[in-house]
Amino acid sequence: MKFFVDTADVEAIKELTALGMVDGVTTNPSLIMKSGRDILEVTKEICEIVAGPVSAETVALDAEGMIAEGRKLAKIAPNITVKVPLTWDGLKACKVLSDEGHMVNVTLCFSANQALLAAKAGATFISPFVGRLDDINVDGMELIADIRTIYDNYDFKTQILAASIRTVNHVSQAAMIGADVMTAPPEVIRKLAAHPLTDKGLEAFLKDWEKTGQKIL
Repeated sequence: MKFFVDTADVEAIKELTALGMVDGVTTNPSLIMKSGRDILEVTKEICEIVAGPVSAETVALDAEGMIAEGRKLAKIAPNITVKVPLTWDGLKACKVLSDEGHMVNVTLCFSANQALLAAKAGATFISPFVGRLDDINVDGMELIADIRTIYDNYDFKTQILAASIRTVNHVSQAAMIGADVMTAPPEVIRKLAAHPLTDKGLEAFLKDWEKTGQKIL
Protein backbone atom coordinates (compact mmCIF):
# COMPACT_ATOMS: atom_id res chain seq x y z
CA MET A 1 0.00 0.00 0.00
CA LYS A 2 1.27 3.45 -0.92
CA PHE A 3 1.15 6.21 1.68
CA PHE A 4 0.21 9.73 0.66
CA VAL A 5 0.23 12.48 3.26
CA ASP A 6 -2.75 14.83 3.27
CA THR A 7 -1.25 18.22 4.05
CA ALA A 8 0.32 21.38 2.67
CA ASP A 9 2.70 21.58 5.64
CA VAL A 10 6.11 21.48 3.97
CA GLU A 11 8.04 20.67 7.17
CA ALA A 12 5.81 17.68 7.93
CA ILE A 13 6.24 16.44 4.37
CA LYS A 14 10.03 16.73 4.65
CA GLU A 15 10.08 14.76 7.92
CA LEU A 16 7.93 11.91 6.62
CA THR A 17 9.74 11.80 3.28
CA ALA A 18 13.09 11.44 5.04
CA LEU A 19 11.70 8.38 6.84
CA GLY A 20 10.48 6.84 3.58
CA MET A 21 6.86 7.11 4.72
CA VAL A 22 5.57 9.25 1.86
CA ASP A 23 4.90 8.05 -1.68
CA GLY A 24 2.87 11.11 -2.61
CA VAL A 25 0.93 14.10 -1.30
CA THR A 26 -2.67 15.23 -1.49
CA THR A 27 -3.75 18.83 -1.01
CA ASN A 28 -7.05 20.67 -1.26
CA PRO A 29 -8.23 24.28 -0.90
CA SER A 30 -8.77 23.88 2.86
CA LEU A 31 -5.20 22.62 3.39
CA ILE A 32 -3.79 25.40 1.21
CA MET A 33 -5.74 27.92 3.31
CA LYS A 34 -4.24 26.49 6.50
CA SER A 35 -0.74 26.84 5.06
CA GLY A 36 -1.37 30.53 4.41
CA ARG A 37 0.66 30.36 1.21
CA ASP A 38 0.08 30.83 -2.50
CA ILE A 39 -1.18 27.61 -4.09
CA LEU A 40 1.29 27.62 -6.98
CA GLU A 41 4.25 28.43 -4.73
CA VAL A 42 3.59 25.80 -2.06
CA THR A 43 2.61 23.14 -4.61
CA LYS A 44 5.86 23.66 -6.51
CA GLU A 45 7.87 23.33 -3.29
CA ILE A 46 6.05 20.11 -2.38
CA CYS A 47 6.74 18.68 -5.84
CA GLU A 48 10.45 19.35 -5.33
CA ILE A 49 10.42 17.39 -2.06
CA VAL A 50 8.33 14.40 -3.15
CA ALA A 51 9.06 12.34 -6.25
CA GLY A 52 5.60 10.73 -6.32
CA PRO A 53 2.22 12.16 -7.30
CA VAL A 54 1.17 15.47 -5.76
CA SER A 55 -2.54 16.19 -6.02
CA ALA A 56 -3.45 19.82 -6.67
CA GLU A 57 -7.16 20.61 -6.77
CA THR A 58 -9.09 22.69 -9.27
CA VAL A 59 -11.76 25.05 -7.92
CA ALA A 60 -13.87 25.75 -11.02
CA LEU A 61 -17.30 24.10 -11.15
CA ASP A 62 -17.62 23.80 -14.94
CA ALA A 63 -15.66 21.37 -17.11
CA GLU A 64 -14.07 24.10 -19.23
CA GLY A 65 -12.81 25.89 -16.14
CA MET A 66 -11.51 22.68 -14.54
CA ILE A 67 -9.64 21.79 -17.72
CA ALA A 68 -8.03 25.23 -17.93
CA GLU A 69 -7.05 25.19 -14.25
CA GLY A 70 -5.85 21.59 -14.54
CA ARG A 71 -3.57 22.43 -17.44
CA LYS A 72 -2.08 25.33 -15.49
CA LEU A 73 -1.53 23.20 -12.39
CA ALA A 74 0.04 20.42 -14.48
CA LYS A 75 2.70 22.85 -15.68
CA ILE A 76 4.03 23.21 -12.12
CA ALA A 77 5.87 19.87 -12.22
CA PRO A 78 5.74 16.48 -13.99
CA ASN A 79 4.45 14.75 -10.84
CA ILE A 80 1.33 16.91 -10.49
CA THR A 81 -1.96 15.02 -10.31
CA VAL A 82 -4.89 17.24 -11.19
CA LYS A 83 -7.68 16.83 -8.67
CA VAL A 84 -11.29 17.24 -9.86
CA PRO A 85 -14.59 16.59 -8.07
CA LEU A 86 -16.83 13.66 -8.87
CA THR A 87 -19.48 15.64 -10.72
CA TRP A 88 -20.56 15.28 -14.32
CA ASP A 89 -18.38 18.26 -15.25
CA GLY A 90 -15.55 16.76 -13.22
CA LEU A 91 -15.82 13.55 -15.23
CA LYS A 92 -15.72 15.53 -18.47
CA ALA A 93 -12.58 17.29 -17.28
CA CYS A 94 -11.07 13.99 -16.16
CA LYS A 95 -11.55 12.50 -19.63
CA VAL A 96 -9.93 15.44 -21.40
CA LEU A 97 -7.02 15.79 -18.99
CA SER A 98 -6.30 12.06 -18.82
CA ASP A 99 -6.41 11.83 -22.63
CA GLU A 100 -3.78 14.58 -22.68
CA GLY A 101 -1.54 12.42 -20.51
CA HIS A 102 -2.09 14.13 -17.17
CA MET A 103 -2.61 12.17 -13.95
CA VAL A 104 -6.09 12.84 -12.55
CA ASN A 105 -7.43 12.25 -9.05
CA VAL A 106 -11.23 12.23 -8.95
CA THR A 107 -12.21 13.23 -5.44
CA LEU A 108 -15.29 13.34 -3.20
CA CYS A 109 -16.43 9.84 -4.16
CA PHE A 110 -19.22 8.41 -2.03
CA SER A 111 -20.63 5.54 -4.11
CA ALA A 112 -19.45 2.56 -6.13
CA ASN A 113 -21.33 3.85 -9.18
CA GLN A 114 -19.39 7.12 -8.99
CA ALA A 115 -16.14 5.14 -8.83
CA LEU A 116 -17.17 3.12 -11.87
CA LEU A 117 -17.78 6.30 -13.86
CA ALA A 118 -14.42 7.74 -12.81
CA ALA A 119 -12.59 4.62 -13.97
CA LYS A 120 -14.33 4.74 -17.35
CA ALA A 121 -13.37 8.43 -17.65
CA GLY A 122 -9.72 7.46 -17.27
CA ALA A 123 -9.03 8.54 -13.69
CA THR A 124 -5.58 7.71 -12.34
CA PHE A 125 -6.94 7.73 -8.78
CA ILE A 126 -10.39 7.56 -7.26
CA SER A 127 -10.74 9.07 -3.77
CA PRO A 128 -13.57 7.57 -1.71
CA PHE A 129 -14.03 9.57 1.50
CA VAL A 130 -14.13 7.02 4.30
CA GLY A 131 -14.36 9.33 7.31
CA ARG A 132 -17.16 11.46 5.92
CA LEU A 133 -19.26 8.34 5.32
CA ASP A 134 -18.57 7.21 8.88
CA ASP A 135 -19.79 10.64 10.02
CA ILE A 136 -23.27 9.84 8.69
CA ASN A 137 -23.25 6.28 10.11
CA VAL A 138 -22.34 4.59 6.83
CA ASP A 139 -19.41 2.15 6.84
CA GLY A 140 -16.81 3.76 4.61
CA MET A 141 -14.88 0.51 4.35
CA GLU A 142 -17.82 -1.15 2.62
CA LEU A 143 -17.41 1.39 -0.16
CA ILE A 144 -13.69 0.59 -0.46
CA ALA A 145 -14.56 -3.13 -0.69
CA ASP A 146 -17.26 -2.53 -3.33
CA ILE A 147 -14.93 -0.47 -5.49
CA ARG A 148 -12.17 -3.07 -5.16
CA THR A 149 -14.55 -5.80 -6.35
CA ILE A 150 -15.77 -3.77 -9.34
CA TYR A 151 -12.31 -2.69 -10.43
CA ASP A 152 -10.96 -6.24 -10.14
CA ASN A 153 -13.94 -7.64 -12.06
CA TYR A 154 -13.11 -5.50 -15.08
CA ASP A 155 -9.38 -4.95 -14.62
CA PHE A 156 -9.69 -1.17 -14.33
CA LYS A 157 -6.30 0.47 -13.81
CA THR A 158 -7.65 3.33 -11.68
CA GLN A 159 -6.05 3.18 -8.23
CA ILE A 160 -8.22 3.27 -5.12
CA LEU A 161 -7.00 6.11 -2.90
CA ALA A 162 -8.67 5.80 0.49
CA ALA A 163 -9.21 9.38 1.66
CA SER A 164 -10.71 11.17 4.65
CA ILE A 165 -8.73 8.76 6.84
CA ARG A 166 -9.36 9.67 10.47
CA THR A 167 -7.95 6.77 12.51
CA VAL A 168 -5.18 4.18 12.46
CA ASN A 169 -7.88 1.51 12.13
CA HIS A 170 -8.96 3.08 8.87
CA VAL A 171 -5.44 2.54 7.54
CA SER A 172 -5.19 -1.16 8.43
CA GLN A 173 -8.75 -1.88 7.29
CA ALA A 174 -8.18 -0.20 3.93
CA ALA A 175 -4.93 -2.15 3.52
CA MET A 176 -6.65 -5.47 4.25
CA ILE A 177 -9.39 -4.72 1.73
CA GLY A 178 -6.80 -3.89 -0.88
CA ALA A 179 -6.87 -0.12 -1.36
CA ASP A 180 -3.90 0.84 -3.53
CA VAL A 181 -3.18 4.05 -1.66
CA MET A 182 -4.25 5.78 1.52
CA THR A 183 -3.89 9.45 2.29
CA ALA A 184 -3.93 10.70 5.85
CA PRO A 185 -2.83 13.73 7.89
CA PRO A 186 0.72 13.59 9.32
CA GLU A 187 -0.55 12.97 12.85
CA VAL A 188 -2.44 9.83 11.79
CA ILE A 189 0.64 8.44 10.02
CA ARG A 190 2.74 9.07 13.14
CA LYS A 191 0.16 7.30 15.32
CA LEU A 192 0.60 4.10 13.28
CA ALA A 193 3.81 3.49 15.27
CA ALA A 194 2.13 3.88 18.67
CA HIS A 195 0.91 1.04 20.88
CA PRO A 196 0.52 1.01 24.68
CA LEU A 197 2.12 -2.44 24.96
CA THR A 198 5.19 -1.17 23.10
CA ASP A 199 5.50 1.65 25.64
CA LYS A 200 4.94 -0.73 28.55
CA GLY A 201 7.48 -3.23 27.27
CA LEU A 202 10.09 -0.55 26.66
CA GLU A 203 9.61 0.79 30.17
CA ALA A 204 10.16 -2.67 31.65
CA PHE A 205 13.27 -3.29 29.54
CA LEU A 206 14.81 0.03 30.59
CA LYS A 207 14.17 -0.65 34.29
CA ASP A 208 15.91 -4.02 34.00
CA TRP A 209 18.78 -2.44 32.09
CA GLU A 210 19.35 0.13 34.82
CA LYS A 211 19.67 -2.67 37.34
CA THR A 212 22.60 -4.19 35.42
CA GLY A 213 24.66 -1.01 35.86
CA GLN A 214 26.01 -1.43 32.34
CA LYS A 215 26.42 1.04 29.47
CA ILE A 216 26.61 0.51 25.73
CA LEU A 217 28.43 3.80 25.08
